[in-house]
Amino acid sequence: MGGALYRIDADDERSRGEIARLSHHTEMDKFFSTVERRAFLMARTALRNQEDALDVVQDAMMMLVKNYRHKPADEWRLLFFRILNNRIKDTIRRRMVRSKFGGWLPLSGQENEEAGDPFQQVADSAANNPAEDLARRQSMEALASAVANLPTRQREAFMLRCWEGLSTIETAAVMKCSEGSVKTHYSRALYFLQEQLKEYRDD
Repeated sequence: MGGALYRIDADDERSRGEIARLSHHTEMDKFFSTVERRAFLMARTALRNQEDALDVVQDAMMMLVKNYRHKPADEWRLLFFRILNNRIKDTIRRRMVRSKFGGWLPLSGQENEEAGDPFQQVADSAANNPAEDLARRQSMEALASAVANLPTRQREAFMLRCWEGLSTIETAAVMKCSEGSVKTHYSRALYFLQEQLKEYRDD
């Protein structure tokens, strides 16, 4: 498969090969190429760890390929983000279990600041203006930090509705809650983020 995540995670040859072997499906390749970047950003924001985020997204892709590749293509998006959401929550729960045992079980994949964001290696049109690029990076970092500090359900609602563009109905299906709950969590998330990011808004 040609998605960026498969090129980045060069150490996981078995996983990449398995996904490619099971998928071998041009339409699914195209689907993954349209969602992998946002999926990675969502996972990294929630988990605050690059390697864990890559693992979670690859696991979600593997599960979609193994269990749902025969489903109609128009169902993949909702299924994928439901799987991804569950994998993120599972990872957070495992971390909480580890922390209860005095920290003697190390977290997998410590954050490597020098490695940087693999997606930032792609040329950016703002990079030719250092001042604008710095301002953009600072505002994006502030947004990512603020989103990461949202309560879990608010963060899920915000990322699924705003970042991924799912409808209220689709988000409710992924989060397994009512549409009213989605609207409440989303509106509270927006209010919190607006308050946290006042200095970055253009008045």
